[in-house]
Amino acid sequence: TFALVLVIKDAVLWLWGPDELLGPRAPGLSGSVEILGRQFPSYDLFLIVVGPVVLGLLWLLLTRTRWGTLVRAATQDREMVSALGVNQAWLFTAVFALGAMLAGLGGALQLPREPATLEMDLNTIGAAFVVVVVGGMGSIPGAYVAALLISQIKAVCIWLGVVDVFGYSVSFSKLTLVVEFLVMAVVLVWRPWGLFGKPQAPSRYVGMPEEPLRRASKAYVWAVALLGLVLMAMPLLTADSPYTTVLLIDLLIAALFAASLHFIMGPAGMHSFGHAAYFGLGAYGAALLVRSSGMPMEAALVVAPLVAAIGAFVYGWFAVRLSGVYLAMLTLAFAQITWAITYQWDSFTGGSNGLTGVWPSEWLADKRMYYWLTLALVAAGIMLLRRVLFSPFGYALRAGRDSVLRADAIGIDVKRMQWTAFVIAGAAAGLAGALYAFSKGSISPESLSVGKSVDGLVMVLLGGVQTLAGPVVGAITFSWLHDTVAR
Repeated sequence: TFALVLVIKDAVLWLWGPDELLGPRAPGLSGSVEILGRQFPSYDLFLIVVGPVVLGLLWLLLTRTRWGTLVRAATQDREMVSALGVNQAWLFTAVFALGAMLAGLGGALQLPREPATLEMDLNTIGAAFVVVVVGGMGSIPGAYVAALLISQIKAVCIWLGVVDVFGYSVSFSKLTLVVEFLVMAVVLVWRPWGLFGKPQAPSRYVGMPEEPLRRASKAYVWAVALLGLVLMAMPLLTADSPYTTVLLIDLLIAALFAASLHFIMGPAGMHSFGHAAYFGLGAYGAALLVRSSGMPMEAALVVAPLVAAIGAFVYGWFAVRLSGVYLAMLTLAFAQITWAITYQWDSFTGGSNGLTGVWPSEWLADKRMYYWLTLALVAAGIMLLRRVLFSPFGYALRAGRDSVLRADAIGIDVKRMQWTAFVIAGAAAGLAGALYAFSKGSISPESLSVGKSVDGLVMVLLGGVQTLAGPVVGAITFSWLHDTVAR
């Protein structure tokens, strides 16, 4: 579905161009109404009424009709409903169509207040995910209450503006960039199933285990060694095209970033929507160490992954206590909080402008030398991740992924294993971020954005979650296609 969002976005750009489109005013609702001595736009009052009406109609549809009964039953036990002769494909197609229609209704209702832009899709998706998770999966009234709660908190932040707290000026209006993610993080830590959701009982169902990972055969080792020799020779073979070396550096960094994300997605079974946080922590950590403390680049490359690992250590402690979409959304919340701090802390991180002048040491000024350093560190990082997966820790990690109950029964501390995996993956992503910062000479908050996390997910899914080489191949393919299309 997310791929369809990206396709439709490009189609909209092709059909209507990049300019914002203004919609007409709602007929008959262009005036205002006086309430308690204040004027309120008629259209805003109309929207306030539409929300409860749509909520009531959905409640009636799901609780008072046969179709709603079938949907609720299929949500609880899809196989049993199918055994009773209900066509699951048509049932859930209807659910999808209804959801799409309501999303379209929301977009149409928003048009008289705000113009249509190409950024509406991703902004709306993020906000919708937050509302559903905060309200509780499966609870439509919960989603409605969560939407009201988050909107009211945003309004209060705007109303407060800048407030002096113990001699420090706090700009609450800036919190509107990230307030919904702050609310989601607090709610998920307090009630992991959301405000109106219900805790899920441990599943007794054990899925089909994936085929065990195979150690590298001799042919595979020889193929990797040959590939390594080719990669080492690439700067010499492409000496007439300096940009090729720059592109190869980007491909290698993307490969390490994707491998670090796969480490927790595949073997650990934990999906992360905010893996860019560790990439950005490593990048900013390296840049700040060089610029602020005068640390040599070589030392910064060692310390920066530790900075990212510390971030993963803190975030992972909360994240591993959740599972499924709640875990994924909590990682997104932490990533957005980190992005907001970076984006607005002008005196330390450079704010929206980022940091510049982050160059490697003199002996690495030649891009070919920096390429060989990047190749060595990326290869070492990927090989280390692979080595960990074939250690007892890696086997225990996959056992917890396949069946938490069975792993607990034989004495495996699944949460501790997952927490450790978070730290390892964070350190690897931090190394990729540090290499990226020195390769570009600058860093911006974009390195921590949702788009960067989405790129990592696409790389892993493109190559395949069930393989070790897949994410590396997916990262190289995706990054190369992205560069080719952009040019």
